[in-house]
Amino acid sequence: MTNKFYMPTRVIIGDDCITKNSELFIFLGKKALIVTGAQSAKRNGSEKDVKTALESVGINYLVFDKVMSNPTIACVYEGATLAKENGVDFIIAIGGGSPMDAGKAIALLAAQDIEEENLFSGNYEKKVLPMAFVPTTAGTGSEVTQYSILTNDKAQTKTSIASDLLFPTVTFLDAKYTEQLAVTTTINTAIDALSHAVEGMLSVRASNVSDALAVASIRMIMNCVPDMLQALLAGSEVVFNLKQREQLLQASLMAGMVIAQTGTTVVHAMGYSLTYFKNIDHGRANGLLLGEYLKLVENVQPDLAGSILAAMNFSEADQFGELMNKLLGDKEEISSEEIKRYSKIAIQTKNIANSVVKPTEEELRTMYALSFVK
Repeated sequence: MTNKFYMPTRVIIGDDCITKNSELFIFLGKKALIVTGAQSAKRNGSEKDVKTALESVGINYLVFDKVMSNPTIACVYEGATLAKENGVDFIIAIGGGSPMDAGKAIALLAAQDIEEENLFSGNYEKKVLPMAFVPTTAGTGSEVTQYSILTNDKAQTKTSIASDLLFPTVTFLDAKYTEQLAVTTTINTAIDALSHAVEGMLSVRASNVSDALAVASIRMIMNCVPDMLQALLAGSEVVFNLKQREQLLQASLMAGMVIAQTGTTVVHAMGYSLTYFKNIDHGRANGLLLGEYLKLVENVQPDLAGSILAAMNFSEADQFGELMNKLLGDKEEISSEEIKRYSKIAIQTKNIANSVVKPTEEELRTMYALSFVK
């Protein structure tokens, strides 16, 4: 098999890295559209720092802050229309996975005319607005991937736009923007990153390079797990210090680099229905399902499962499942009819073919059922 590694995004890491590197925006254009949500970027100071940096180098900007959790197709078309009407040269996305996913789609749609029915086709002109990203959660890794995940109501799931055009030009990682994240958000996003790293190792496209990044990411996240458990008991995000926030942010970055090369597996395919139909946070959905898929891999390819579990300092998949139960707490209810419906959706996805261990539809139903055992 031929392995490839392509990571064109320039990454800047460190305290105040946006304002200290404001000259980098000059190379992107003369007018920016800041894509973000309604509140968090304002609260954590990231939007203010971006505006300060832009103003310091004489770049005009406007703000599109209508991005909701799990952004819709309508949302990104609205943002693209705003960009076109105002002659925007480049996009700056600030926030978690939702604003970054939306920012990529807006950058694509503002540069070329794509009908809604062709949005997920993969057949695009080689035109896209340059992008600068500022992640403010430590989980999605979208700042270094070529994927934009949108809510697709016609398909009743989340669907990915995948194109090398969508790699951001530059990404700024400053952990201080994550300091105010609530305990639950910190845990869910960390589990999302962990799932990316693990699934990268379970992908048919895994390589020695992607595995090395995945193992490093897994270890960094697991180093923070004791403090996650302590934070749950204390009910306070104060438990996490800035060094731990930096670790989680960089672990998420590396996990994003992993899936940029490998893609994701059946865990994401199953998780999308939990998010779409039951409004379960994406990272939490992955965490609910990952343990059961690791058990299946352990039965079919024990050496592969063993290498992943060793990075966690575990010897059995059951130990990982127990940890997820502690971190995720009380589980949602899921009916047998829902399980059948979600399994039928998941089995049709490309993620199944991308999985080293390819479950049957019956095995999907079993994994769903066992994942929600109280």
